[in-house]
Amino acid sequence: MTTPARTLRALVGSQDRPLLLPGAANALTARVVEEAGFDAVYVTGAGVTNTYLGMPDHGLLTLDELCAHVEAICDAVGIPVIVDADTGFGNALNVQRTIRRLERAGVAGVQIEDQVSPKKCGHFSGKDVVSAGEMVGKIQAAVDARRDDDLVIVARTDARATEGLDAACERAAAYLEAGADVIFVEAPENVGEMREITRRVPGLHVANMVEGGRTPILSRQELGELGFAVALYANATMRGAVVGMREVLNHLGKHGDTRGAADLMISWEDRQALVRKPEFDRLEERYAATAERRRIR
Repeated sequence: MTTPARTLRALVGSQDRPLLLPGAANALTARVVEEAGFDAVYVTGAGVTNTYLGMPDHGLLTLDELCAHVEAICDAVGIPVIVDADTGFGNALNVQRTIRRLERAGVAGVQIEDQVSPKKCGHFSGKDVVSAGEMVGKIQAAVDARRDDDLVIVARTDARATEGLDAACERAAAYLEAGADVIFVEAPENVGEMREITRRVPGLHVANMVEGGRTPILSRQELGELGFAVALYANATMRGAVVGMREVLNHLGKHGDTRGAADLMISWEDRQALVRKPEFDRLEERYAATAERRRIR
């Protein structure tokens, strides 16, 4: 039987091209990602923190808050969902609970990282990492906790910024040996470093494309030539949405109404289609008819 986790595993393992992986901070954005034809969606911890809390990516999101968003997103889309679980919300035992809760929510993959808690955005300064041994234990705990062996475990290291590229590559290799399915060396600072990562560490790699961050933005083709399996655009959707919100609000503030702003907004009909209102209307009619038949009997 094909499961979301098995589908994601096949997508990431494809040799044809890097998987383009857009991020979503909520279920509506995930619907837009699916509608646009992308094969998978990434639940961004930074994006959820920014949109739900209005706060920076400083490890402020709780597991309960993340799970609530993940459950809604998994229920809203049919494509595989991979979730950024930060440091796993504690030690190795906490990681096991995190994996089990997220797997029950319906995810196809989970990413955990080796920063100390509370973590920071991978492109912020002032980060620190736990020992490689502690992270290896977390990865082993994640592997042991998953019910579906196809659930994709992504291991991220932020050691490039604190210990250098050599140490980051050594950690990445150790994390693969511990059972991680995909490796994510965060924030390499040039193309040469990116090439070294994929050359020195076997397996599947994530390239995190952060506009304005430490890593150069490369094309899908360039990333494929460098050997990356996933091209992650975690917060492009959220940042684009903020531009749109500002444009609409500027128009409203300037003109006092939105009559001239139709081209800045999704139409009423398109909005209802996006959230599947016709489907819910059909279900409502179906169940109402069933209830009426039972009443007559």
